[in-house]
Amino acid sequence: MSMRLPPFLRAFVALGVLVLACGPDESPTPPPGPGTSADAGSQGDAGTDAGAWTSCDPASALDAGTCGTSASCVSTEIPKGDFCADICSDLTPCKQPNTFCCVAHPNQDVGYCLSVEECQRRADAGTGDAGPSPDAGPFDSVDAGSTVDAGSEVDAGSSIDAGSEADAGSEVDAGSPVDAGTPDAGSDSDAGYTQLRIMAANITSGNLQSYDPGHGLRLMQGVKPDVVLIQEFNYKSNSVADIRDMVDTTFGTDFSYYREGGAQIPNGIISRFPIIESGEWKDPKVSNRDFAWARIDIPGPHDLWAVSVHLLTSNGTDRNAEAGSLVTFIKGKFSQDGVPASDYLTIGGDFNTDTRSESCLTTFKQVVTTVGPHPVDKNGKDGTNAGRTKPYDHVLVDDDLYQYRVPTVIGASSFANGLVLDSRVYTPISEISPAQSSDSSASNMQHMGVVKTFLTPNF
Repeated sequence: MSMRLPPFLRAFVALGVLVLACGPDESPTPPPGPGTSADAGSQGDAGTDAGAWTSCDPASALDAGTCGTSASCVSTEIPKGDFCADICSDLTPCKQPNTFCCVAHPNQDVGYCLSVEECQRRADAGTGDAGPSPDAGPFDSVDAGSTVDAGSEVDAGSSIDAGSEADAGSEVDAGSPVDAGTPDAGSDSDAGYTQLRIMAANITSGNLQSYDPGHGLRLMQGVKPDVVLIQEFNYKSNSVADIRDMVDTTFGTDFSYYREGGAQIPNGIISRFPIIESGEWKDPKVSNRDFAWARIDIPGPHDLWAVSVHLLTSNGTDRNAEAGSLVTFIKGKFSQDGVPASDYLTIGGDFNTDTRSESCLTTFKQVVTTVGPHPVDKNGKDGTNAGRTKPYDHVLVDDDLYQYRVPTVIGASSFANGLVLDSRVYTPISEISPAQSSDSSASNMQHMGVVKTFLTPNF
């Protein structure tokens, strides 16, 4: 029978297994040999799963061809080597004998099926705490004015992309002396794996392109993201106190945020983990927002660089020019350093793309993976506009992070490739409480949220 072990029980369980399985001169019982497990089916060309403890090559696991869709290539010490470890959760327990569902923290939804000895080793190994990083602090920037978006009407209603009066400046988690408010990088232990749920959210409603009405806030609360790439980041007066209150009440007081300054409909990043650096890169095609970015200290040796974007509605040529400019910033040609190749990268938000073959997505391929299969809703539809016919919104990641993708598990539901959040069709709605069925159909609701989940190693 499979088990799901929180870190503080691993030592006791491991000791019990060793006492039962080993004599005085015996080594721990090795896991079973290679086998096969059922094909995931809905993963398109991902292939059949290799099963637990099949040898694999981490370099070739990127495209899921080696381990399939329900396993990942994991390096272990007990036994030593690289193996296809099944992804597990409360809904999908480990099927192979002598394997256990090893997660970094009991609050996480998913883990890997590993030997109990390996799970115990990872709990004992640990990594140094990332610690707090000083808050970059609030600062003022010149107001961008009230220029409207050079595009067509917003998808959900008749309002043009004008929004309310532009914000006076930018903020980085303003309100506490350290960015995130707690000394640790999150609730995960220092060993094992960290669940990283990333959400793209242009889900404002009402007449002012803001989160005041509350529909979008409830939707975000319902899926519990760790990192949100948010658009139209407006709330009440847009004061530091109001934005901080929005983050605190929606996500928690331990969440950090960055919101670009001088923007009429600003982009931003909200994170469960500390934001240690942030800023904005110029969008060459529009004056009322830029590309907001944040460097996030997630557990483990690699940071996550998150970029929140809101491309123009005007045409594909403009969107491709915006994508080209952003890629140049990421590569460091316009900025001093760019994004280090050793760190993780995600670009997400409202791309306003009419199809998945738009040229801007081809341009983004230089730095992130754009291939499918793609997130869908409860009915299998992948469109994110109000009519659910166009792929406007995306969460894209680089190859380094893409290899750690796992199903998005919410309550008793599992979405193999991620979720398009449409409360109108989500059942049971209680799984995404406090969201209500009518939230996604609210007046002038912009788009649907997009959620993807990853399980990154802390070592």
